[in-house]
Amino acid sequence: MFLFFFLIWVILNGRLTAEIAVFGLVFAGVITLFAVKALGYSMAKERLIFRNLPLILHYIGVLIAEIVKASIAVIRVIWSGRKPDPVLVEFHSGLPSDFQNVLLANSITLTPGTYTLEQQGDHFLVHSLVPEYAEGMAESSFVQLLRKLKH
Repeated sequence: MFLFFFLIWVILNGRLTAEIAVFGLVFAGVITLFAVKALGYSMAKERLIFRNLPLILHYIGVLIAEIVKASIAVIRVIWSGRKPDPVLVEFHSGLPSDFQNVLLANSITLTPGTYTLEQQGDHFLVHSLVPEYAEGMAESSFVQLLRKLKH
């Protein structure tokens, strides 16, 4: 994080002189210290992000693909004239961390045709536009990938 702040400082200055470098090191140090004290930042958390980066990028790709597929499915429901048959689904994700569960809740909500109404721990209440969208939600590709995240 310190290096990131320093690089941002240099880029925003547009040139690198000894004076800019010294001030950049001081400011990067102060901002990093603030992040450690006030925001709970740690090098261990940063290493964990880098270890999970390939999985996070894969998750983003799957999320985008699922959003596109769900959008097409919702368009088919609308164009077919079929009346929506909304259902509420409750399930437990089995994911251990709050971060994983919140990410799952947001991913479900971002996917057209589904909406997370409530999430407490690993318990979810999801509204689905049609019953087919609710099938296998507890074992979806989102849950499978989130289980692989190291925490």
